[in-house]
Amino acid sequence: MGDMRVQARTRLVVAAVAVGVVGAGLGIRVVAGGDVAKYGGVGLYAVLVYVLAVLAAPRVRPVVAGVGAFAFSCAVELLQLSGVTEGPAERSVIVRLVLGSTFNAPDLLWYAIGAAVAASAHTWVSGRRTARERRPGAQRAAVGGRWRGP
Repeated sequence: MGDMRVQARTRLVVAAVAVGVVGAGLGIRVVAGGDVAKYGGVGLYAVLVYVLAVLAAPRVRPVVAGVGAFAFSCAVELLQLSGVTEGPAERSVIVRLVLGSTFNAPDLLWYAIGAAVAASAHTWVSGRRTARERRPGAQRAAVGGRWRGP
């Protein structure tokens, strides 16, 4: 029962982070222009894919989620080479934001940077949580998943 609560709480926090990332992605175009807005948005796209992976699987390791976010982002970018996204992207702003319209090789670098930043932040937050759980007086998980007192 406690594990389900932790996963539910994790999903709630991650959902809030996803909303923040979408807000940052839309806001960067208002605040900045040119390459900063373009490549910042590209990096945030990979961060959002990462966050959605963690939302779907809260126990995923940061490296696995990072590689998955990078691979998915690259796949979407490479899909643009086929021209499949071109028509729908012209008709819908949402499709253009999600799938893009034209291939741009530098985007691949920014996807890697976004996924790496997201994985690093996830690792840092996980490490802080683990350290907090190890504090004197805190509950500790024993081998086998059983809880023991301080």
